[in-house]
Amino acid sequence: MNRVKYICFTAARMLTLLIGVCVISFILVSASPVDPLESYIGPESTMSEEARAEVEEYWGLNDPPVERFIKWADNTLHGDLGRSITYDMPVSQVIFSRFWYSLALILTAWILSGVLGFAAGILAALRRGSIIDRGIKAVCLVFQSAPVFWFGLLMLTVFSSILGWFPMGQAAPVDKLAEDVTLWDRIYHLILPAVTLSILGISKITLYTRQKATEIMNSDYILFARARGESERQVVMRHCLRNISIPAVTVQFASFSELFGGIALAETVFSYPGLGSAITDAAMNADAPLLMGIAMFSAVFVFVGNLTANILYAVIDPRLKEGGYRA
Repeated sequence: MNRVKYICFTAARMLTLLIGVCVISFILVSASPVDPLESYIGPESTMSEEARAEVEEYWGLNDPPVERFIKWADNTLHGDLGRSITYDMPVSQVIFSRFWYSLALILTAWILSGVLGFAAGILAALRRGSIIDRGIKAVCLVFQSAPVFWFGLLMLTVFSSILGWFPMGQAAPVDKLAEDVTLWDRIYHLILPAVTLSILGISKITLYTRQKATEIMNSDYILFARARGESERQVVMRHCLRNISIPAVTVQFASFSELFGGIALAETVFSYPGLGSAITDAAMNADAPLLMGIAMFSAVFVFVGNLTANILYAVIDPRLKEGGYRA
């Protein structure tokens, strides 16, 4: 597959993905039992029927669903994602203001899960059958079985409520002005949510790396390398790490979608003002423009992450191209 065909095929895949995500998101929001008008004005509002009709007309809530979707799609093609019912501001502004918080959280959790998972998997493979190996597998099974919200509440209870080492939530101290917040303040509030979110990927990466590293260490060419007099360190550095790097990159970038799916729970537990908490608010208020905007943005982000993984394959192993091995 030449470069032009590959680019066209990738663009077509991304366009198809975006269309599918938008349609499914709109159908789910339209089928929701939540009334966006009641969420906007409050269930105990004394607003008159005339005022309610004006609000419905302003948000386009009295239009048929198909007409609302077509109108939203047309505006989106012209660069307008609509206006959020929940925040009463443009959807693009909501996404832009909250994306950087989620990006810092996701990247920190992604790096933590990748580095710790890869290192723990290699260590478990090199000490296979030992108490270290059994301990790592036991911890991974516990982490893999623990829901994100449960682990987040546990982290808050132990490290914030009981020990008082970390704040209870938010992205910055609530008693400071925005211009007075330092970089350390933001990092300090980021630690617990990032550690909680990294639990999503660290177990899978550790167990997968352990399995692949064990297969490589028991292969014939490793036996031949040892017969030539190579030390254990040389075997690991020259053969094991290089051959396991591509599977590790695959699993690591595949965890992007899981991390993006987990930020809604993690940010809600820690009251972190990112895209995850905005998704929760949009779903609770049947805010179709905001939900579809974030869903579309998230799909592009995850797609770019997977595409980056495909590009890195050729960097790690020159034998690989986008379509497979060289002829």
